[in-house]
Amino acid sequence: MRVLLPDLPEFRALNDSGEVLGADLAFYRSGEVPAGDADGAVLWMVDGETRARLLRTPGLQWALTLTAGIDHVRAALPQGVALYNASRLHDRAVAVHVVAGMLAAERGLGAFRDAQRRGEWTSPPTPAASGLRTLDGLKVVIWGFGSIGRIARDLLTPFGAQVEGVRSGTSGAERTRLLAEADWVVLLLPSTPQTRGLVNAEVLAGFKAGARLSNQGRGDLVVTADLIAALRSGHLGGAVLDVTDPEPLPAGHPLWEAPNLLVTPHVASTTTDLVARGAALTRDFLLDLAQGREPGGRVEEGRAY
Repeated sequence: MRVLLPDLPEFRALNDSGEVLGADLAFYRSGEVPAGDADGAVLWMVDGETRARLLRTPGLQWALTLTAGIDHVRAALPQGVALYNASRLHDRAVAVHVVAGMLAAERGLGAFRDAQRRGEWTSPPTPAASGLRTLDGLKVVIWGFGSIGRIARDLLTPFGAQVEGVRSGTSGAERTRLLAEADWVVLLLPSTPQTRGLVNAEVLAGFKAGARLSNQGRGDLVVTADLIAALRSGHLGGAVLDVTDPEPLPAGHPLWEAPNLLVTPHVASTTTDLVARGAALTRDFLLDLAQGREPGGRVEEGRAY
């Protein structure tokens, strides 16, 4: 079995250790793809043109993308090539990022950091005027209640939050009710033709006044102009975005100046040990194949199981 892997020390170590017996490992980098046939390719940290070349490798039977999202791969995936994703590699980090953003917003850390840069000690005149809350008793609705959502629920529960999930089988009426009652709405949906632009002016108007939005799914789930309008009007109490539309967010874009907004640059899944964990997941994946087991993460009909 010949497999193409990212040319990173952690992946080269798989070759040196001999842990993946029976696999011929070859390594690529942006602009450089090894010649010849290959059974599989592990896709990560590479530009789109190189990724497309990898997917055109003669003899390719499967591709493993070490990302949670699959849209960027499916578009170029040849007929008959099995696709696997690695959402489990990122689930906990994304869930932690969700909770961290909520805590930062409720404790006003963004505003206090701005005041720090101005050299101002901004102390509210009364506790009631501070706007500072804990998560205790807040209703959190997680829209896209898969593995990340379940981990986020488990992390939020000790803070006293009341967590509900919106799944694909949730009725429209039930979803509308949950969104109308939520103090926080967390988006963890993939980008699909059905979800793009899902959160628009009409949906935002259905949130209760002062509710907050957290998007850790995909930027195009939200109509950006409608989000800005809801923040400026004050109907939306705030937002935390790790993903935006457009992305990356260009200088001068009005979203930068929107009130009560915390933006991070699509780093929710990033950790210092991410590459090492990606190599370990790849090792386990290849061992499963070598031993005749079906690896986890196979994508069918746009979903992974």
